[in-house]
Amino acid sequence: MNKSIIYALASSALVLATSCTDLDVDVKSKYTEYPTESEIALEAKMSDVYYAFRTQLGNNYNRTQTFASDEAAGISFDGDYYDSAENVNPTLHNFNPENKPLNYWADLASGITKCNQFIDDLAGNNSKAMQIAQARTMRAFYHFILMDSFGDVPVLDRVPDDGEAVERKPRAEVAAFIEKELKECLPLLSDKNNAATYGKPNRWMAEALLVKLYINWGVYTCANVADYDATTTVNNKLDECVAMCDDIIKSHLFNLDDAYRKKFLYNNGVHIKDFIYAMPYDKVSAQGLKYGQYRTFRKVDGGDSMGYLGGKMNKSCAGICAMNEEFANLFTLPGDDRNDIILGATTDGKVFIHDALTGEPTANPYIYKGEQLVLSKKIQLKDDSETARQQLDCGATPKGWSQGYRSLKFYPNPNEYAAYERNQSNDVPIFRYADIILTKAEALLRGAQKTNEDTPQSLLNQIRSYVHAPQFIGTPTLQDILDERGREFVDENWRRNDMIRFGTFENEYGFHRKGFPGARFDKSCRILPVPKAIMQENKNWKQNEGY
Repeated sequence: MNKSIIYALASSALVLATSCTDLDVDVKSKYTEYPTESEIALEAKMSDVYYAFRTQLGNNYNRTQTFASDEAAGISFDGDYYDSAENVNPTLHNFNPENKPLNYWADLASGITKCNQFIDDLAGNNSKAMQIAQARTMRAFYHFILMDSFGDVPVLDRVPDDGEAVERKPRAEVAAFIEKELKECLPLLSDKNNAATYGKPNRWMAEALLVKLYINWGVYTCANVADYDATTTVNNKLDECVAMCDDIIKSHLFNLDDAYRKKFLYNNGVHIKDFIYAMPYDKVSAQGLKYGQYRTFRKVDGGDSMGYLGGKMNKSCAGICAMNEEFANLFTLPGDDRNDIILGATTDGKVFIHDALTGEPTANPYIYKGEQLVLSKKIQLKDDSETARQQLDCGATPKGWSQGYRSLKFYPNPNEYAAYERNQSNDVPIFRYADIILTKAEALLRGAQKTNEDTPQSLLNQIRSYVHAPQFIGTPTLQDILDERGREFVDENWRRNDMIRFGTFENEYGFHRKGFPGARFDKSCRILPVPKAIMQENKNWKQNEGY
């Protein structure tokens, strides 16, 4: 296999370990008669471009981003789900390039390769300018996720020539490449927001990606990520960030009218007007979403017993995603609808059976082993032994399985859980209108020029209003914005990104405490190590600092 493209085509062992995506392709191949006359055939080809990230977003990427933040700890039960510390290590920022979840690099790189193949195949076909722009936009998105996670990554804007070496580019250059691509593609992308564009790159998706790029510009353009300082680093893209936010707002295509809980249920989709760009999932035809598996209580009283999700969970759950006490404390605003998606937040940990279809709690207590299940807000290990601390072992007992409040945000249909191998049908939003509102508030607080009557307070209160939380009085601080983002975007894979930008990533929370075995506080941990399999195939690359 050509070493010049090996970064995009991981070894066969890596393929087996990460996903069912077929990476063993000849990226130099050409279609002799590419079916451009068939829109159906073209759309089928583009599905590889659109959805290369689906499997990893639904599992490994989510675990990495969640456990690396203050949202949750990745616990184990007498070694069950310890799995070579692949959940413990991100919890402690002790990232290890050998841990399997980091292999989402391979799927992203494969997605870039598929984008380049598609662009190459349609080169010169002026009638397909929009489709080419869509592929370029997805290519920019995949570069963004790689760059956000791993720092310096290759910029691959074409299929490499035979024998051509691929080098990693400084993060700032990758950011500039992403910006250039998106700005060039904007005029060519559809400005519609409907079933035909759902889950695909359109103008609004590209602008939302630019918003993310611009609000993090100071982080991404530091020569060394460890030098980024949330209080002193200059971000010269704040006005452009606000301009993109304003364009999305003024489109009037998006709103906050949908009830918070309903937006994330298994029957969500194009009708949710808060979603700018989402990854579609289906238990049969678009599998890969496993959020519920990791967040649901480990056991039920036998295979035919009803779980607290309101159905018969005939397969066990991992139950290892235990919410940190500090993060759970965010969900205490009176009347806030978002409190209801945190199991235990409004009941002092007591668990009640929920309605399987609506996700709403009933008055019926969930009984496990003859007693009502009560979750512990503060996570406790089974003992103070070296092994328990090393493995974040809470013990394979009802007490151990009950450590930490749990998120019910992406509520799985329990009646489908076992039948479809724990696959869920909840679509996962990547960019939301609520994020645009809060990002504009943040940019204004950071010094962006006002463009209209919007203020950080009025923008924050748009969010508070639709979730029925108390209105914010006065001018919010950046900490207030970060806290609101925690409530609003829990489980949506942005918390690590936010914490780095706000300068709280090195804070103490959960088990990420000074003196706790394995916990790291190096600023170099703001980027992740390049996976071992990728490094083995690129001998000329240097591992990221600190690893």
